[in-house]
Amino acid sequence: MKVLIADKSHIKYADIICETIEVSAQVRGTGIAKRTPEYVASKMENGNAVIALDGDTFAGFCYIEKWGHGKFVANSGLIVHPDYRGKGLAKKIKHKVFEHSRNKFPDAKVFSITTGLPVMKLNSDLGYKPVTFSELTDDQTFWDGCQTCQNYDVLTRTNRKMCLCTGMLYDPKKVGKDEEVETKEVKEKVFKRLKRIKQALFLRKNKSKK
Repeated sequence: MKVLIADKSHIKYADIICETIEVSAQVRGTGIAKRTPEYVASKMENGNAVIALDGDTFAGFCYIEKWGHGKFVANSGLIVHPDYRGKGLAKKIKHKVFEHSRNKFPDAKVFSITTGLPVMKLNSDLGYKPVTFSELTDDQTFWDGCQTCQNYDVLTRTNRKMCLCTGMLYDPKKVGKDEEVETKEVKEKVFKRLKRIKQALFLRKNKSKK
């Protein structure tokens, strides 16, 4: 198994990457913005993606997005093919793309929005902290990308202040040199409680509209 910085030679995997992301969203029943093969291919061409391969077989993927004129970057589209889940591959991909982001954009704040508890834990291990959406990029293009997510109406109802996703941020200016290696893990129950609160909040709002 190899986890590599993707390039033009990996564009042939763009279709299966998008299919795997879409199927995962349907199975989980949670919001994941759709990606097109053309968009994924552009990330590979620019050296802004990481791919995991088992020989010539696709196993996992993640890519980097730059926002706010380089002030922010996001590690997005993290996906592991069902045949390779439960083997720690997501952690390897996440670490690789985070390291690549820090090397390529050393002064940028790295952020993530996700509904997935495993991704929250991975982010926490890398030094991300939960933050409000107002602390993330104000680049409208980023938020426009949420339109293909099934929870987009929640985001618009709250004037982009809250959603079922949790915002997490790694700020290199607030992390000491020692902390970059040893970060404090946020306990799983904290994220679960946060997720329950959000789900209950929006469930009440939906009922009040009926």
